[in-house]
Order: sequence, then structure tokens, then C-alpha cells
Amino acid sequence: MPATRLMPTEDAADLIELTREICRKDLAPKVDDMERAHELPRDVFRTLGRAGLLSLPYPEELGGGGQPYEVYLQVVEEIATVWMSVAVGVSVHSLTAFPVATFGTTEQQEALLTGMLSGEQLGAYCLSEPLAGSDIASMTTRATRSDDGSSYTLKGTKAWTSHAGHADFYTTFARTADTGGKGLSTFIVPADTEGMTFGVPERKMGLHSDTVGEVLFDGARVDASRRIGEEGQGMMMALTALDSGRLGIAAAATGLAQAALDVAAGYAKEREQFGRPIGTNQGLAFILADMEAAVTSARATYLHAARLKDAGRTFSKEAAVAKMICTDAAMKVTTDAVQVLGGAGYTQDFPVERYFREAKVTQIFEGTNQIQRIVISRHVLAD
Repeated sequence: MPATRLMPTEDAADLIELTREICRKDLAPKVDDMERAHELPRDVFRTLGRAGLLSLPYPEELGGGGQPYEVYLQVVEEIATVWMSVAVGVSVHSLTAFPVATFGTTEQQEALLTGMLSGEQLGAYCLSEPLAGSDIASMTTRATRSDDGSSYTLKGTKAWTSHAGHADFYTTFARTADTGGKGLSTFIVPADTEGMTFGVPERKMGLHSDTVGEVLFDGARVDASRRIGEEGQGMMMALTALDSGRLGIAAAATGLAQAALDVAAGYAKEREQFGRPIGTNQGLAFILADMEAAVTSARATYLHAARLKDAGRTFSKEAAVAKMICTDAAMKVTTDAVQVLGGAGYTQDFPVERYFREAKVTQIFEGTNQIQRIVISRHVLAD
């Protein structure tokens, strides 16, 4: 059943209804076939973009939807109840526009954000590398400035990049100085940049419609006007963006858990054994109760962090808590959903086996949940 929501405005409530309608008409009929085909649904992102759902958290004066983060995240959650790969893609795309919207000059915002927030473009976020995941400061992709200062040449490899080979622009972090984390800078690299190529897509356990692969820079020339902020500000931008990105994954994981709960509850009411629905057995009913409690708790956790962000208060600790709680909940709830369905849950005849496979990676990307515990503990000990 749909999540019970208390939206801050009528417009926000209408956005949720719009999202549910698009999910019902445009996403639900395609998800199974496209996931099986490992196909990125580019047209679906265009549909969401034209409806204004790819730019919700950005100011209207920049071309965004001007919605609070708590509203945007609930839209992401609704999408995830139908198609997790697309919800993750929406979160990634929002992340790609963050440096320009937050740190870009007026000229850069006018030149770049129109496309980024129009819905016609899809972004990719190039941060991780084969040997630099959570340890951002150790990245080796280098951007070398030309003698006249008009451009940079990028060389290196980015890994685990969603939309690799399909995006219209790549928000890329590269080293401009050998000073650890203080030597990183941010660039917006167009998809048609010569010298940028893509590896074979990763063969993943789940999220098959979220195409992930390496982005290879081999002498890729980028105009200096596409460097966002000053040299050396890249790590600060990346870490600031990740606080928001973690909330996007938290919301998506909550939607995935909600979907698993809905399937399990529906099955428990219809499947009969020993002459009665299996949901009337207390042992199974209590599993469903725990699943509901986990989903409801997860939703409250990410909304608390979002409301802090909307109020202009610090939320780094709360974002880490939300990412950890929501993704751990998604893993537990999807596991329990498979158990509720029994043998049927282990088959592809029901979507819970896909939900189970999709949930695992939520505990890994945007910072593993072990990294989240480090972040949380540092805040607790600093208080």
C-alpha cells in the first residue's frame, strides 16, 4: 500500500501524486523487461525530466523546481518503489548538478545549468577510481593546465560511474596539485570530449538498468571555463555533495524496502496453507510487523536529516545515520520478503528476488556503511 505521507504543501502533495501516476504509466510496464535486458531507460529519464522531477531541489531562478529536500527525497522514494535503478539515477543526476549550482559563477550557471536541469540532459558523477573509493584524497586522475591557462588535459580512470557511456556530461574530480585532498579540482566534461572513452559495463548482482562502468581519460581536453570553483576546492565540493547524495540513496533504499513489504503483505493475505491465509500465523505476522517498523523508522530518519538541511543547519552526521539505517533496513526487509514468500520468493516469478539483489549495493555505494559508522562516531566524539 502507498506510504502515508504528511507533505508540507498542497503543491508537494500534488508532486507525489504526479510521481505515482508517471510510475504507474511509464515505469511499471517497462521495469521487468529492461532490467532483464540490462538496458538503461534513457527515455524514462526524459519523461521524468519533462515533468520537472530531475531538478526539484534546485532554486527556481536556476531552472529548478524550488522544492525542499524533504519533498524531493519523497519523490525519489516513490520512484524506487517501482524502479530502483531509475531512483538511483535520479539521485546521481541531482548530485552531478550540485557543484555548478552551489559553487559555480553566474556565467557558469547560466551556461551549464539550463541543460542540466532541463530534463533533457543526464549527468554522471566521476569520483571513485579503481584504487580510490572511500579514500578520495588518494585519487590519481590528473588535470594538467595548459601553458596559456585556457584549458586542462585530463588523464586517468574513473570507476563505478553510473550512466557511463550514456550521460550528456560528466562531473569529474581530478588532481591539479600533489597536495593530497587539497589538490583536487572539479570539472564538467561534455560527453563528446575527445580523449574520453568508456569501459565495458560492470556485470553486477542487481540494478541492471543502472549502467555502471569506467570512464577513461586519455588526453581529454577540457576548457578552463568548465572548472568549477578554484583549484583545490574539489574535495570540499565532493564531500559536501555526498552528504546530500547519501540522503538520496537513503530515500531510494526506503522505497525499495516499501516495495518488498507491499509484495510480502499481499502474498501473506492471499497464500493459503492449512486452510487459512499464511498471514494469520503469528510467526509470519510478526515478521511483517517488524518489516513495517523498519520501513517507517527508515523514512523518519531520512526525513529528519532532510528537514535539518532545509532549515540550513548542519546535517552531515544525520545524513550518515540515515544512509546507514535506511540501507540496512532495505537489506533486512528484502531478505524477510523472500522468506515470507518461501520458495516463490526465490524465483523470478515475483519481484522480491530482484529487490533482494538490489538492496545489497545500497550498503556499499555513496560510502559503505562501515564508513558511515566512522563518520557518525567522529561527530559523536567531537560533541
